[in-house]
Amino acid sequence: MHIAPHDNQNKPIVDMDHPLVPLNYFNIVKLTRGEVFDYAVPGYETCVVPATGTVDLDVDGAGFSALGNRGEDVWDGEPEGVYVPVGAMVRMTCTSDNAEVFVAGAKYDRVLEPFDVRSSQIDLVQYGSDDTKTHRKIKHILGAEHHDKVGRLLVSELFTVGAGGWSGFPSHKHDTDRLPEESRHDETYNFRFKPNYGSGMQMLQRVDNEPGDAYHVVNGSTMLIDKGYHPCAVLPGYEMYYFTILGGESQRSLKQYFQPTHEEQLRTIPGIMDMVAKFK
Repeated sequence: MHIAPHDNQNKPIVDMDHPLVPLNYFNIVKLTRGEVFDYAVPGYETCVVPATGTVDLDVDGAGFSALGNRGEDVWDGEPEGVYVPVGAMVRMTCTSDNAEVFVAGAKYDRVLEPFDVRSSQIDLVQYGSDDTKTHRKIKHILGAEHHDKVGRLLVSELFTVGAGGWSGFPSHKHDTDRLPEESRHDETYNFRFKPNYGSGMQMLQRVDNEPGDAYHVVNGSTMLIDKGYHPCAVLPGYEMYYFTILGGESQRSLKQYFQPTHEEQLRTIPGIMDMVAKFK
């Protein structure tokens, strides 16, 4: 499902128990200097990640100051985040001229401890190649390094390297819990392009070797991936970014099932198994 860019007025784009991706939660909060935003999401752990700007956070009395260091856009610096336990009350205060803040969430039933992830702690993996048109960089905010501190939530930022190319290929899915072959993880994306008038395409093929759907994604598009194989591409001449939320049904570690038709491509893309290993 494609949700076109719109002014969500700081209200969830993907709310609790969404019919397509009930394991996910997603909000975009926009503030100006001194403005305050309060939230709590019962039944969901969340992660606060400024796309741009800087905020101070209070998480049930625990303070995390000066979160976020990016200026013009998501290419302007490294990400930072704060993990928020299930149902915790959060107060977000903008300390820059403006801030745009992602709030990512996953359904979970235990209360853990809050913590922050600063730019120096981001887990980076880069894989693919220009020759295979699959060159991309992933910055894990809540990745493998935090496996024992988080319940079901995985949060990352994905960048195409260079202008144009494919991401999420070889095509894979993760819509059914049938371990050890595959895990059920609902997934939500928010896309950005550089320059911001660029655009791309999100494919969603629900059955191997049968026609699927394709969505035109633009700057600010949100995609809900409920089931099926889901590679995406950016037009030549543009860079693409997407904020990625994964929420697992029975475990945190993501087990991708690669599309049988294209599975042989795993052997052609440098470093792809290192990428797979980081989603734990």
